[in-house]
Amino acid sequence: MAGGGFIAHMIASLNTNKRSHISTFDKIKSHKKSEKSELHFDKKASPSQLKKIKEEIIKENEIAFKRKVAILMLLIIVILIALNHIGYSL
Repeated sequence: MAGGGFIAHMIASLNTNKRSHISTFDKIKSHKKSEKSELHFDKKASPSQLKKIKEEIIKENEIAFKRKVAILMLLIIVILIALNHIGYSL
């Protein structure tokens, strides 16, 4: 019988659509926040320490970016050399 699989999928889809759906807004309303969810840090940092940490993070990000660019450039060069070599061998 042609189309038997399609009809079975249609019936399964109709059956799953019959179930009651819970709205996302209802889920959010029923979600209770615990009192322990607030962040709490025992240690305090001075503004100079925060500035030093910020500078270190910026330096680390710059180094990581330069590494990524270098690897990407190296891969592009290798791919171009490989494509050039394949073009001459044909």
